[in-house]
Amino acid sequence: MAIPHLHSLQPVRVSSPCRVSVSNQYHYGRSNFSRKSSSLVYASSTSNFDRDLHLQSKVETVLDSVKWDEKGLAVAIAQNVDTGAILMQGFANREAVATTVSSRKATFYSRSRSTLWTKGETSNNFINVQEIFLDCDRDSIIYLGKPDGPTCHTGSETCYYTPVLDLLEHRQDEEHKLALTTLYSLESTIAKRKEELEVPESGKPSWTRRLLSDEKLLCSKIREEADELCRTLEENEDRLRAASEMADVLYHGMALLARKGVKMEEVLEILRRRFSQSGIEEKRNRKSQT
Repeated sequence: MAIPHLHSLQPVRVSSPCRVSVSNQYHYGRSNFSRKSSSLVYASSTSNFDRDLHLQSKVETVLDSVKWDEKGLAVAIAQNVDTGAILMQGFANREAVATTVSSRKATFYSRSRSTLWTKGETSNNFINVQEIFLDCDRDSIIYLGKPDGPTCHTGSETCYYTPVLDLLEHRQDEEHKLALTTLYSLESTIAKRKEELEVPESGKPSWTRRLLSDEKLLCSKIREEADELCRTLEENEDRLRAASEMADVLYHGMALLARKGVKMEEVLEILRRRFSQSGIEEKRNRKSQT
């Protein structure tokens, strides 16, 4: 699914889940630390205590650099780490961001209730934060993470499903029309053609329907398109030709995934998990598991 690219963003990196406090008036992470002489003390070893204090100092420095508004808030956007979908937008203060760093769950500040709230605390559809970004002006924040389920209270995958141009033209679909980028628009179209297989075809013939209904044809086309992609390298064809052949490989590969009931998001999640692993090691592990 989704999304517009967001430029000039600066990551706030945290190496592992940790406990962070930004004020002696608050207590985060639902973990073991106690108040003593107006300071927070972790119930942990001395080395961990020193490490956590060092991290807390670094988090404080980053939070000091954010341009909070007059109410101490900044816009906070949650984005799907695998699909790029913009899931929701809320507001965060220092404590909300510190809690997110600590718990790795997207946490916001409720202006109506004047309190922190963690997305998923009632629905269990948490957003598991992998990274936090600040924009170039340091006045807005992105929580980049993996949602456990639908983000919107309506049950929609994201909170963004109302196209303004459709409203201006007085078109309103009964179903939610999610904000989709090219790849996920294609996946959505292929999924619709799969659903239509149960209904007799009428009107213009659909190549996608034909592929989905003929396993041998689909597999032969994937092999054919993959070979043509390789030949763009072997025969030194131009860049546009390579891009065109890759588009064909993607399309036909996604048709096969639809036949198998596999979503592109699952494929991208697997790729993300491989980022920190050597390709050689990954292939060796695959062989040992077979």
